[in-house]
Amino acid sequence: MIQPHMSRARHPLPTDLVALITHDGRVFPNEAKTWDRMGSSDGGPHPLGTALEQWFSFATGKHTWVSVRGATIRGLISARRRAKRSAWEVDCLINADEDYSVTRSLLERMLAGVAKQKAERVFLRLATGSALAEIARGAGFFPYAQETLYRADEPAPTEDPGLPFRPGSKADAFGVYQLYNAVTPANVRAIEGTTFREWQASREPWGGTPDDWVLEEGGIITGWLRLLRANESRFSILVHPNRRDVDAFLQTALARLRGSRSVVCLAPSHGDSLSRQLRGLAFRPVEDYTAMAKRLAKHAEELSAETRGAAVTAT
Repeated sequence: MIQPHMSRARHPLPTDLVALITHDGRVFPNEAKTWDRMGSSDGGPHPLGTALEQWFSFATGKHTWVSVRGATIRGLISARRRAKRSAWEVDCLINADEDYSVTRSLLERMLAGVAKQKAERVFLRLATGSALAEIARGAGFFPYAQETLYRADEPAPTEDPGLPFRPGSKADAFGVYQLYNAVTPANVRAIEGTTFREWQASREPWGGTPDDWVLEEGGIITGWLRLLRANESRFSILVHPNRRDVDAFLQTALARLRGSRSVVCLAPSHGDSLSRQLRGLAFRPVEDYTAMAKRLAKHAEELSAETRGAAVTAT
């Protein structure tokens, strides 16, 4: 039976991008906020060029769905894997219709599609206050964390404080996971990383090849930095609660990203110390976000296979 708000759903064509732009050149915004594209949407060229550049790479992919009524494109959704196939994220969500049930239908179609790809969790990040948040809740997404994006434009040169960081390696993965457990509240871990396997799977794409640095004391990793150098560089940071030198970690990150036009960092709401230190280094808050997720049901045979006592190794 055809749903009243979705005459048909199909994979999109390149020409569908133009249909998402009104006669006055308006571009309907992408409501899904992914880490690798944060901070890159300020200003820019003509709206049509912006839309083609921003959406073309995934709008023609097989994990994309459009809602259409006749020749009218009413919305678009796209999902992609995170680090492993069990964790996915919505990387595009466009509602081009006043009827928000279009979004609900798109979310449900996407969830059914990625479930066939063995997805166990699907993540969605929205701007705090987005009108689509309640629609996502209705589709089963649960808000589990608040985050703020901070940016420093042309940050002042910073001296490296000389913390004994060393390059990270695959062998450090479980140690970094233990640090994550020490830093992150239980309600967030329950979604992102109840187990080492889940945590590995849910790590976000960076849009490049970042460098990892770890600080190890007595065989325990007490600090972690991930840095990606670009015109707009970005970094993430984990500091063990027993340490009281978050500022030194931030200075290390800025020193190693020296020369960047701008630098961004995503700070969780539970990282109050991080937010204060970022402000102290002339970072300004850009936007607040709500992180949401939905767990998908597993088939009985998958659950049985996971309970056979196979060890999880750090890879």
